[in-house]
Amino acid sequence: MEASMLVPVLGAGAIAVAALLVVWTVAGARPSTDAAHNLTTGLPMTGDLRDAVLRRSARERAVAPAIGGVTRSLRRLTPTSYTERLERRIVLAGSPLGWTVERVLTAKVVLALIGLVLGGLWFLTAPGLLVALGVLLVAFMGFVLPDAMLSHQVEERQDAIRRALPDLLDQLTITVEAGLAFEAALARSCRTGSGPLNDEMIRTLQDIQVGMGRREALRQLADRVDVAELRSFVGAVSQSEQYGVPIAQVLRVQAGEMRLRRSQRAEEQAMKLPVKLLFPTVFFIFPVLFIVLLGPAALQISQGF
Repeated sequence: MEASMLVPVLGAGAIAVAALLVVWTVAGARPSTDAAHNLTTGLPMTGDLRDAVLRRSARERAVAPAIGGVTRSLRRLTPTSYTERLERRIVLAGSPLGWTVERVLTAKVVLALIGLVLGGLWFLTAPGLLVALGVLLVAFMGFVLPDAMLSHQVEERQDAIRRALPDLLDQLTITVEAGLAFEAALARSCRTGSGPLNDEMIRTLQDIQVGMGRREALRQLADRVDVAELRSFVGAVSQSEQYGVPIAQVLRVQAGEMRLRRSQRAEEQAMKLPVKLLFPTVFFIFPVLFIVLLGPAALQISQGF
């Protein structure tokens, strides 16, 4: 592409990225901070509604409501089954700050439009069937990029929970056998830990403290995380409470089983390593070795002829 054509493309790309950042900044539901601000600063509430509205910034008065209406319209136009699956994946990802259904849908549409704009400029400079297919591919990749990022977040979070669960069960087993109750042992383990599993356990303790039953709180924990190992632990604890089995015995068995599963999972990942190394070895390492080893011989043969 010539330099004269490259400048408009880069300018359009910069404008598109800036528009995306603006939408990402102001879109999505945000909690109101007016009440918290009045309580913390001690300023009296005004009785004039017009003055209260005018004290807000232009973004809060005009831009945010307009884009909020667009995002709500996107949600209404999206099939309910897809929005429910998207909400479920956001919960599995730990409900990251700012990740709402409306914001994800807006990001998908904006990224697809950016792909179409940049691809359209590319098509104008070099029209052709392959370029048109490339434009559609770029737009599709922009549309599915938020889903891919969300899926990656879910996988990382679930993997972190799987790795931390055996250690947490070991701590629970030791503290329960030392004489603490299950909730007290869980609270003590949470005070010394960190990570997504620790956060979920703290939330479970809060549910129990506000009056929810232990079995129901653990069931909601398993639903929020959706990890097979944690679901097995929740089922074992619920059955021990139902049938009167000592909780320390159940925790000891579960801790040993989780350690065994962790070692088996590590062995499985190690067995997959040669297969993963096959592609880079064949296409990147072997050609270089052949050039280094056979290159001098090929030069000597060519000089002989």
